[in-house]
Amino acid sequence: MRTWDFYLAGEEVVTNAWGAEVTQQSALDMPLLEGLLHGPDDDRGDLEIAVPLARVVHDEFDAYGTSGSPLSNEDSRLLIRALKAVLARLGIDSFDPPFRDFETFRKYWRANDGHGSWQARRDMVDGQLDALHEVLDARETDALSGALADPISPRKATGWRRVDEELNEMRRHFQNARTEQDYSNVGNDAVAVLEALSSAAYDHSRHGQAGEDEPPVSNTKVRLGTVAEAELAGAESAELRKVVRAAIELAQATKHRRNGDRRAAGMTADSVLLVVNLIRRVREPSAESR
Repeated sequence: MRTWDFYLAGEEVVTNAWGAEVTQQSALDMPLLEGLLHGPDDDRGDLEIAVPLARVVHDEFDAYGTSGSPLSNEDSRLLIRALKAVLARLGIDSFDPPFRDFETFRKYWRANDGHGSWQARRDMVDGQLDALHEVLDARETDALSGALADPISPRKATGWRRVDEELNEMRRHFQNARTEQDYSNVGNDAVAVLEALSSAAYDHSRHGQAGEDEPPVSNTKVRLGTVAEAELAGAESAELRKVVRAAIELAQATKHRRNGDRRAAGMTADSVLLVVNLIRRVREPSAESR
């Protein structure tokens, strides 16, 4: 979910702030916010909602204290009430600002040396919201890490920057997936991970055959299979080589599946994580690859 999902599309106004024109969202999605007061959203988890909603509250109160917000005082009160309701369901009670809407925020800054200082008002908003963002970020990281299989190693990253970025995207999309299309797209993420791994782990001078052209990065089955053959040579590693090849084939098949579900997508993503960690163990990233 994104911050703009809390606003009505096409309801923007142009204001003048800091000597420049600024386009601001001016109408909240009231049914969405009011629904959050009464219980969880049917399509999104509370954590998925809390992260961007906290940002909306931060941005709107920051705007009100400086350039101005087109939202009403009632709107601002609903934003804080909705955020508190979502946080309560998450068991987070640390967010308790000394104001409940724009009007009480104005009274607060006047009583605390914020009159005439936009920076002081921004600092006040930061002081109330920054800690909450950190708590929610930590919760989101834990949720994304726990949704799919983790390696036994204490290392939480491969050291290959692009591979780690693609892994994080796959985890995020799997965590938020709700529809068949969402789950099918996890297969696309899985293939993107394998292509990033193909680029990082394959070294043609080490894994290629003399006189043969280097296979393209997208040919992950050949490139990673070759890495497995070279780095896991010998009869004692035959089963490991089979695991790598089978996982690659599974990810490729899921990319084109149109009836995705959570179990199939999760197994595909887990199999890709297995390949990544197997390859990492036999191909420790160099400093240049980080």
